[in-house]
Amino acid sequence: MTTVLERFLRYVRIDTQSREDSPTYPSTPGQLELLRHLVTELQAIGVSDAAMDEHGYVFGTIPSTSAKTTVPTIGFIAHVDTSPEMSGQGVTPIVHRHYQGEDLVLPDDPRVVLRLADNPALEEQLGHDIVTASGTTLLGADNKSGVAEIVTAAEYLLAHPEIPHGAIRLGFTPDEEVGAGTKYFDVARFGARYAYTMDGETRGELETESFSADAMTVVFQGFNTHPGYAKGKMVNAIKVASDFIARLPSGELSPETTAGYDGYVHPYVVNASVDQTTVKLLIRDFKTAGLRDKEARLHALATATVADWPGASFAATVEESYRNMKEVLDQHPMAAECAREAIRRCGLPLRERPIRGGTDGCRLSFMGLPTPNIFAGEHNFHSRLEWVSVQDMEKAVEVIVQLAQVWEARSER
Repeated sequence: MTTVLERFLRYVRIDTQSREDSPTYPSTPGQLELLRHLVTELQAIGVSDAAMDEHGYVFGTIPSTSAKTTVPTIGFIAHVDTSPEMSGQGVTPIVHRHYQGEDLVLPDDPRVVLRLADNPALEEQLGHDIVTASGTTLLGADNKSGVAEIVTAAEYLLAHPEIPHGAIRLGFTPDEEVGAGTKYFDVARFGARYAYTMDGETRGELETESFSADAMTVVFQGFNTHPGYAKGKMVNAIKVASDFIARLPSGELSPETTAGYDGYVHPYVVNASVDQTTVKLLIRDFKTAGLRDKEARLHALATATVADWPGASFAATVEESYRNMKEVLDQHPMAAECAREAIRRCGLPLRERPIRGGTDGCRLSFMGLPTPNIFAGEHNFHSRLEWVSVQDMEKAVEVIVQLAQVWEARSER
């Protein structure tokens, strides 16, 4: 059988970075390359119905081995794309064997150093094998660790039909990192009653609540003319937008100063010209009503800004991104309870905390497929310092196998 590490090292070498501005779906051809590979690999290990649909989603089934007819079909889902915020081209994974707390200097850029002092999670990894990239790219553990774990667990279950479980659906999605992972996801065709994304961080982690999220676009309109003759005429939209950004709260409501259940507003893209400058902002809160408050505050800041720049104006639009999965998962407590039991069966401490982000499971839960998030072992997402523990990936495989059995055991004949 192929190990989870062997699979992971293959997958991360394929550039699957997604693009927010792409007109295609999936947004990049590299994602299709990995998705096609997954179809071939799943069929080779015995997932006979593995197939990719017209949108790039790859689905497949592990048939039930249970004598019971009441076992619900469950699903495991991971996304194949990597973040557009950091290059995923030419990833060179490095396995640092038997980590002992030393600084890990990444060879392609010696300035990039993974230090225990800066990464408290490494304290639990002594003796583990740590995988990083080489210093100039992200690694792709988010979420190719989850992809590798699901495929490895599928191979194990298919090789061991004596393990009792119900039908299991496998799903691999594109474009999660640009907020489009569930855009064409057909919940009815997927056919699971409950599902789990394998897209979390520390081993033993289970996440059943997330941010609610919106995206706001503020377009500042100025007036451009020849700068040599601009007196009394030019209104520089770049300066107006800069003034607006400078007025954003710095000691509160920013990612740099918030944690736990704090929400934030975050300018993340600026498209600038003198005539028109666009600022895109992420808005996050664990209470959906809190989004409205933050959006109103941003609108007031933009209004006050253009008032100080005669001739300037702005227009703001808000697009819903996802909502707190807790609103749905609280109505389906068995989904989380079975995951808790599976994690305990694997001898891991159960860790539950809110996601300061979102997963495909947020939208899927509101689409009728309750979907908590389980650890995949990934750390330092979207960064050249991204890393994952091989032993944590192996534990995630074990949790998948145990979770399938928990659902079977809890079902009536």
